[in-house]
Order: sequence, then C-alpha cells, then structure tokens
Amino acid sequence: MTSRRAMMLMATVGWLAAAPVFAAETVKLIDDVELSGTGVTSGSMWKNGVDLAVKEINAAGGILGRQISISHQDNQSQAQIAKAVATKAMDDEPYVLLGPIFSGDVNVSSAVAEEAETPMIMGGEASNLTQQGKKYLFRTSFSQVTAMPKLAAYMAKSGIKTVAMVWISNDFGKGGHDAMLKELTARGIKVVADIPTEPGQVDYSAVVVNAAKAGADALFSYKNEEESARFLIALRKFGYDKPVYGETVLVSQRVIELAGSAANGAKGHVGLTVDSPNPLVQAFGAKFKAAYGYSSDHNGIKGYTAVYLIKSVTEKIGKFDRKALAATIHGGTFLAKDYPGLLMDVSYDAAGDIDRESYLVEIKDGKQVVTDVLPQLGKK
Repeated sequence: MTSRRAMMLMATVGWLAAAPVFAAETVKLIDDVELSGTGVTSGSMWKNGVDLAVKEINAAGGILGRQISISHQDNQSQAQIAKAVATKAMDDEPYVLLGPIFSGDVNVSSAVAEEAETPMIMGGEASNLTQQGKKYLFRTSFSQVTAMPKLAAYMAKSGIKTVAMVWISNDFGKGGHDAMLKELTARGIKVVADIPTEPGQVDYSAVVVNAAKAGADALFSYKNEEESARFLIALRKFGYDKPVYGETVLVSQRVIELAGSAANGAKGHVGLTVDSPNPLVQAFGAKFKAAYGYSSDHNGIKGYTAVYLIKSVTEKIGKFDRKALAATIHGGTFLAKDYPGLLMDVSYDAAGDIDRESYLVEIKDGKQVVTDVLPQLGKK
C-alpha cells in the first residue's frame, strides 16, 4: 500500500511539474524602442501608449489570467543597437517583441525576430518592411503603399496639378517619397521640384527657397517630427502661402507643439488621431492625457493598440502560442465591438499590413480638425 501511494504521489508531482501554471507566470513582452536620439519623440509616445495598455489589462486580470511583464529597451535610434537589443531580447524568449518605430531599426530587428519565430508588432511605415515575406512581422500603422494613394487622390480632387516634394533622406523618407511619386504620377500630378534633406537638419532656408522657386501648386513634405516642425517654421518665415500636404507625421501632435502657429494650415492624411470622431479613440485620448499630462499622437495610439492586439488574438486562440498568434493575425479581422482596446475595426493581410478607417485633417488653431473620414480599402 505504501509503495502504491508513493508511486501515485510521484506521478502526481510529475504531472504538476509538466503542467503549465499560467496563473503564476507572466506574459513577457520586450519593447525595442527609440527612447533617445532622433526618435525619442516617437519612441516616448509609443512607450507611454504601451504602458497605459499594460496597466489597464493587468488591472482587469491580465491575458488568460496572466499578468503582463513589460521591459522597455532603448535602441538609441540606431539600427545596429536596435538589432543588438532584439538579439538580447530573444535570449529572454518574449511572447512578442514590440517596436521599433523607425523603419531602419525595424528592418534589422525584424530579421532577428523572424529567425527566432517570435511575433514582432512594430510602428514603422516604410513599404519594404512587409514586402520581404516575413511571417512574424506586423504593423500598427499604414504602410506607405496604403497611405499614399489616399493622400494623392485627395490632392488630385483638390485640383493640384504640380507639386514640390521635400523629403528626408533615410529609409522612412525614401519609401514615402517613392510611394508618393508613383501615386502623384498615376494621377497626372507633375513633380516640378524633388528635394532630399538630411536627418537632423536644422537650417531649411535654402530648401524653402528652392521649393518656392519651383512655383508648384502645392508642397508635399515627408520628414520626421523635429525636422517637420523646423521646416514648417522656415516656410512661414519665408512667407510661403501655397498648400502644404503631408502624411501622419506632418500633422502630428508633436509637430504642432514644436512648430506652434507655423503648423496652422498644414494638411495631411492620418491613420490615427485622438481627434477622430470615434468615441473609443476619444476616450483613449482622454485617458492618455490624464495619465501623462499631454495629448497622445499617433505613436501613442499605436503602442496602446499593439498590446491590445496581443490580448485580443491570444484570447481568441485560447492559448499562448507564438506561431498560432502570428498565423491568426495574418488574414484576420478584429472588431472593436468584440475587442474595445483595439479602438477601431482592423484587418490584416497575408503580409502583415493593416487596414482600417483613416482621416484627412487640417491643422487649425493648433489642433487637428478632421475634414474627411476614409473607410477601410475593402469597404465603401
């Protein structure tokens, strides 16, 4: 009898050791993010959005009964450091790698995550990021291939015939430039000046003069936050009075804060804005401002929804499985009525690109004013 009991006890102990104790474990997320260097504005917003979501989810019981453990690692806005952060992160076997934001940082980090078969949910917009056949890479924002057709169509509808393009010479800027050039050309809009600028550039006086001399109907600007703000200030000092169009960054909250009144009149297509007419997005904006004392830009929304995407998909598949999570996101549609933390209905294609409604905005009196709501590409 004693021997039989001992065998039963040993069998029970062995079973317990093999069984996953989900309640006692945490969901490990590692954030490879720009918290210093040229990307600090974007990265800090993203980090705060991530932290807000983690706090909310943990307070509500976590994911499948497990609390989220988040570690933010500064990649210093340098590609080689971003890759080193991703490599070190894989040693800790995170459930998901979050970030980076800058496309060049994403490009090198995603190769590391792909090799480790770890899902990576990032904030980069360069078109080529999701055109390399990667199975574990997903966006939180539109790619340039998705966004530029919407903006070019709006410009054509507004009667623009000629454009001066001013863009930042990095992976992000080149991808946006190439995508926009293609869309403008397809709509019969002629580019009469094509002016690259440098990352971190401070003096834009010569750039403004050259853009103005081109005599275009409008100007298209595509740069990072600080550069965009400096450029808008330079334009206003020069007295440039033609329409200035851009994508999400040009009309972002950070650019508005940095450029002040010089941002007024700038127009752009944005995938995310706290000034959206969507009640869920507005509620997020209020919570973010209450938590941090300032308004979120698109990067804060991206970080927030990235964490809720992880929660939504994991609960949908009912287990913690990296491969299953990636497979479920590909080709998946996730509705805000079922997963409110996503803020909007979202769909993913086979490449990991996202689609959802988006907005055309104009900066008026220091605020984004939504002028048009554009539906998902698959909807009318």
